[in-house]
Amino acid sequence: MTFCRDCFAWDTKNANSSCNFCGSPKVVNHKEILKLAIAHIDCDAFYASIEKRDDKSLIGQPVIIGGGSRGVVATACYIARIYGIHSAMPMFKALRLCPTATVIRPNMNKYIKISKEIRKLMLETTPMVEPISIDEAFLDLSGTERLHRSTPTETLARLASKIYDELGITVSIGLSYNKFLAKVASDLNKPKGFSLIGEKEARQFLSERPIGIIMGVGKRLQTKLKKDGIVKIKDLQKKDASVLVNKYGQIGQQLATFSQGIDLRKVNPVSSVKSISTETTFGTDVTGLDNLRPIFWNLCEALSKRIKQQCKSGKVVTVKFKTFDFQTFTRRRTLKNPTQLAEVLYQATREILARESGKSYRLLGIGVSDLYEADYADRSDLLDLNLSKSQSIEKTIDSIREKLGDDSIKKGRSLNRDKKNLLRTA
Repeated sequence: MTFCRDCFAWDTKNANSSCNFCGSPKVVNHKEILKLAIAHIDCDAFYASIEKRDDKSLIGQPVIIGGGSRGVVATACYIARIYGIHSAMPMFKALRLCPTATVIRPNMNKYIKISKEIRKLMLETTPMVEPISIDEAFLDLSGTERLHRSTPTETLARLASKIYDELGITVSIGLSYNKFLAKVASDLNKPKGFSLIGEKEARQFLSERPIGIIMGVGKRLQTKLKKDGIVKIKDLQKKDASVLVNKYGQIGQQLATFSQGIDLRKVNPVSSVKSISTETTFGTDVTGLDNLRPIFWNLCEALSKRIKQQCKSGKVVTVKFKTFDFQTFTRRRTLKNPTQLAEVLYQATREILARESGKSYRLLGIGVSDLYEADYADRSDLLDLNLSKSQSIEKTIDSIREKLGDDSIKKGRSLNRDKKNLLRTA
């Protein structure tokens, strides 16, 4: 049985590579097409796609979203990827590979807005949506056949079409019987992909795949596995789970089950982004507390804004440093209560900044994890007047900035005091 993603026609007799009704090559043919209901949807080159949508002159051109010459690539369009450019690549390397690329600084406010609109369309499809980043999510369409009067395959194809028609963004979809394989499937035919992996074929399909497609297998673990002769998933399939656990610890159980096509995790609509962060790469290396402090305060404010936009609060604060010689390390602080406030983030971590300020840095960042809903933010005793004052001040500042822009009002500590000690920070 085949299904056409363009005209949404089903055909029990079609064995061709194109639709018998509209001639489209976008046909899906799979023996388990009526059984699969777990999907992974991933927006295609999300940031770059939005910029191309908003500026038609960029269509057909290589586009990189990222920072300055010392920054990194946030994402690259598929044309730029032909040159070997990829996310997290240093910008100077990317521009060396493709000097003609158009570089655009990220506009997170715009991207978050579009992400929320896509999420809304997903939730109209099924309440079982588990966001895992700004541009991707798992969906469970089990039991939605009566609601939509269509199979999960057709419902997903119509959703992809609706996202494009209403928002101008293309997505790639993976459909399977569990989350791991749905994620693997969505990566198979980007962009505008729609791939299915069934239960009967899963083990054989996985056998020749590299171990790096398994969630949690990063470069370090890949190196360790390769030293032990494990290069492809078929090498894992030959191992007993107990052997893998003894050799590699907790991740060994996941290596064992995922390699067999088994993933018992459910799509969890409560689960969302695990952390929220922001960082900046400096044009020139920055040294000294007086120079780092105003930059850090601005990061705290930027992070606070993101936390509030996502209606979250965070209890664990992590400060990230990258030294002039590309060494990266983090320092963490756990708060008594979850927070949204820039002032709380700053005061909680200013000692960390002071302690580490003796080196020369090319990057500074801050993030929160152990997330809670906004209702849990900044709770304290009624006698905590300092917290109440901070809440009141930030609420006023946020209100002014919403009307007049982010640069309309600033605290003194955001000023760079490298030239003169204009004022002392609290």
